[in-house]
Amino acid sequence: MSDRIQLSWLFFRTSGRVSRAAYFLGGLLVAIAQAFPLYRFTLVPEGTAESETWALLFMVAFLGSLWSNVALAIKRLHDLGKPGMMAFVLFVPVVSIVAFLVLCLFPGDPGPNRYGSRTNAPA
Repeated sequence: MSDRIQLSWLFFRTSGRVSRAAYFLGGLLVAIAQAFPLYRFTLVPEGTAESETWALLFMVAFLGSLWSNVALAIKRLHDLGKPGMMAFVLFVPVVSIVAFLVLCLFPGDPGPNRYGSRTNAPA
């Protein structure tokens, strides 16, 4: 599988499983992609065309990262043998912190499960 297809699967598809490391590092990359336009927005004067451009880029990055975080969480839950619908608990304040820690710290199922034959690959 090519790198482009692998990245597309990792951030935008919900099939398969991902490991703790892939989940954490993928989430970190998404956070950086979201933080950069926000940082640039804070550096320009308010009300200028440049600030509007950075605000728009931040909104696009935010919406893209929202889906990417859900897709990563679904695949991480699959690695734990849980249904992907549980990913929506990440939208509940306070509970989301505990859910994130669980997804980062608990190991997945060794060997195949009903969501895929191996970790870090589409089903």
